Amino acid sequence: MVPGDRLTMMKRSLLAAYFSATMFVGIFPVSGDAAQDLPKRIVSLAPSMTEELYLLGADSCLVGCTTYCVTPPEARNKEKVGAITTLDMEKIVALKPDLVLATSLTNPKAIQKLEDLKIEVKVFSAPKDFTSLCTQFLELGRAVGRERQAQEIIATAKGKVDAIKARTSGLNKPNVFIEIGARPLFTANRDYFINDFVEMAGGTNIASDAKIGVYSREEVVRRGADVILIVTMGIAGEKEEETWRTFTTLKAVKEKRIHIIDSRKICSPTPVTFVETLEEITALLHPELSKRGYE
Repeated sequence: MVPGDRLTMMKRSLLAAYFSATMFVGIFPVSGDAAQDLPKRIVSLAPSMTEELYLLGADSCLVGCTTYCVTPPEARNKEKVGAITTLDMEKIVALKPDLVLATSLTNPKAIQKLEDLKIEVKVFSAPKDFTSLCTQFLELGRAVGRERQAQEIIATAKGKVDAIKARTSGLNKPNVFIEIGARPLFTANRDYFINDFVEMAGGTNIASDAKIGVYSREEVVRRGADVILIVTMGIAGEKEEETWRTFTTLKAVKEKRIHIIDSRKICSPTPVTFVETLEEITALLHPELSKRGYE
């Protein structure tokens, strides 16, 4: 072999080795310094993010959470650092977290104090729809070194949502009013991710075009609600159901289609619980699917 050919072969070998190493790094988990950068002690200030850490298999890093973080049951045994808006700052600091997961409901002064102490805080805003819910879940997955697991969970959830939408696409869409507050009466317009529950379940949210969430019962009657969903968020669901029954001209009242839904299911979803709640609401809006084999 001539010297020039030998040099060419050496260059090719080096290039092959380089690309092999690059592919190896892309396929297998990152180790060394990059792995050391991942958080090892996490405090979660939101029930949904606590549940998401368990879904991602990162719960061993969870050292503290709020009193509202009760699912899965194992979360009840984690150190409690206060409520969602009222926090025990001393306890949080004592846990020596290297990452605190906060939301738009977290007191800005508390966030600033933690950052002043050189504690990393990631703030997640309230998701506006199912898509943004999945985007935030993927962001959390990246932050804790579980991106692949997050992608798999999201793919499964999206597949189930698409299947539900396909089953209801050819059905009549009932007019739905969803109550998330009683005094004043409060609902979800298109700016709330709760709107996705109604539309993806094959219904029409009669308040989707409302400018604000405050609504009137008279407007519910005027627009004609076929189904009323009452979310138990600090209100007595049964009492609210009795109140609605006095509006005897409503189709939802005539056909006894007033339903109470646990606020934990609808107000703090993960991609997994979003699908579970969507399936429940779909069955309420389209009971005919159950009769012909919904599953």
